[in-house]
Amino acid sequence: MSTVAKENDWPLKVEWGLIGSCTNSSYEDLSRAASIAKQAVDKKLVTKAEFGINPGSEQVRYTAERDGLLTIFEDLNAKIFTNACGPCIGQWAREGADKQEKNSIIHSFNRNFSKRNDGNPNTHAFVASPEMVAAVAISGRLDFDPVNDTLINQNGEEVKLDPPTGMELPPLGFDVKENGYLAPVEDGSSVSIKVSETSERLQLLTPFKPWNGENLTGAKLLIKAHGKCTTDHISMAGPWLRFRGHLDNISNNCLIGAVNAFNEKTNFVKNQLTGEYGGVPDTQREYKAAGIETVVVGDHNYGEGSSREHAAMEPRFLGVKVVLVKSFARIHETNLKKQGMLGITFSNESDYDLIQEDDTFNFIDLVDFAPGKQLTIEVIHNDGSKDTIVTNHTYNVQQIEWFKEGSALNLIKKQNAAQ
Repeated sequence: MSTVAKENDWPLKVEWGLIGSCTNSSYEDLSRAASIAKQAVDKKLVTKAEFGINPGSEQVRYTAERDGLLTIFEDLNAKIFTNACGPCIGQWAREGADKQEKNSIIHSFNRNFSKRNDGNPNTHAFVASPEMVAAVAISGRLDFDPVNDTLINQNGEEVKLDPPTGMELPPLGFDVKENGYLAPVEDGSSVSIKVSETSERLQLLTPFKPWNGENLTGAKLLIKAHGKCTTDHISMAGPWLRFRGHLDNISNNCLIGAVNAFNEKTNFVKNQLTGEYGGVPDTQREYKAAGIETVVVGDHNYGEGSSREHAAMEPRFLGVKVVLVKSFARIHETNLKKQGMLGITFSNESDYDLIQEDDTFNFIDLVDFAPGKQLTIEVIHNDGSKDTIVTNHTYNVQQIEWFKEGSALNLIKKQNAAQ
């Protein structure tokens, strides 16, 4: 590892070891990491890196606390975070991250791309099992091999960690005092939700407009995303999360991480109304103000990553009508459908290369939208030339009704009102 780290200029000193969030944070995961932590305490070792634990749920947290696992971590001076996303999505106050210094951390989270954990593009995050994260946090070294390497304890003695042990299920079963679920009142007709109009963090949702039943014509290209475009590229986390209850404010991060295929820059697209370049949200807001619907074009596995619904709600709110890609990540495709958007794929993937920066899209057979029926788009280029693109979709009858009504929620409310 030291050779690879040297070749890539990765700092061998590990600043943080982090376990948990929604991934690798089960009772078994915590028990295996706790077995390493218990050895460290018994062998008079201290962590050389900061150590943080995110239990996977309130049930896991409560049961782990009951069974003494969290006490073991605390005896090793670990910080117990709340059972939430936490550092995995940058939802923590990491001291010094704003300095943008090069550093290494290790965690058991499932994603580790640049700026993911703390907003610092110079943080190198390495993914490992919970027990390995614990061992590396104790050693403080990226190149630590717990199978063969030894450590010096507080008494100056050379000690070695034994293999981890763990329990798949808690011997006393799972338990929880407050699971967080509050049952709704039987009759909610008299319930009134009041949110201050000046709040920056909360905003009541306004229903999205239903489809007018006509072919979509004159739609403009907002962005042609190149390469990987995850839900984090579409709706960044970190400091933006404070706006997750305010759709208008959080939409200011819409697609700011997507790479523009025409200039390989992020958050820098051409505004076809002015000919000028600007940020994606600002450009899209100008299209919306002008009553122009837009199309986002993407590459393979568009929308991979977390299931965050904001990645579908934000473009929908700003006026994006269609997402046309080579292929979708399944959950994001479903989220687009639920928000009343048209998520479609190129029948011929090479047609992605036909899309130009000043393109206008005319959907010539959207009025015949039906399960299993391809949709045809006339793409008009700036020089007046045209290309016809055939697209596929996976909408079933119910999902097409979502599209027609403007969203799945609109349809549900309509059906409930009719009962």
